[in-house]
Amino acid sequence: MKERLNYMKTDPKLLGAVLNLKKAVDESGLDRGLTHLVNLRASQINGCGYCVDMHTREARRDGESEQRVHLVSAWRESPLYTDRERAAFTWTERLTKISDGPVEDALYAHMLEHFSEEELVKLSVLIGLINVWNRVVIPFRSVHPIVGDQEIAAA
Repeated sequence: MKERLNYMKTDPKLLGAVLNLKKAVDESGLDRGLTHLVNLRASQINGCGYCVDMHTREARRDGESEQRVHLVSAWRESPLYTDRERAAFTWTERLTKISDGPVEDALYAHMLEHFSEEELVKLSVLIGLINVWNRVVIPFRSVHPIVGDQEIAAA
């Protein structure tokens, strides 16, 4: 697959603002492990190969187990995640697929059992941000880096 354009070079000012938001989210106090898993789950839903690759590698680099990373897409069937992580995955899926309908009161109440209101705002901005990245990366066909001696097949 060939990259369509380099969005960072095309509009560095606008993408700089997105990077500043990323920095603010990174420094917000949300658990790094949870952040990686949420980014990975949203990117899986959106089918963003670049972001799935990046967030998988970042999660592993920061100490997440290979097994937990591999099972994010099947989190409902895995006993490896905490109730808080499960709530975050549910919120991630709901916000990523926001066009499916309103966020129900029951889900909101469930989230408040696992996250403070402030944490829920931070989590929601994180989810919005990864969806922004997915929506920039996918249409412009950003290509993830080649790791080791793997080759990318020509599209």
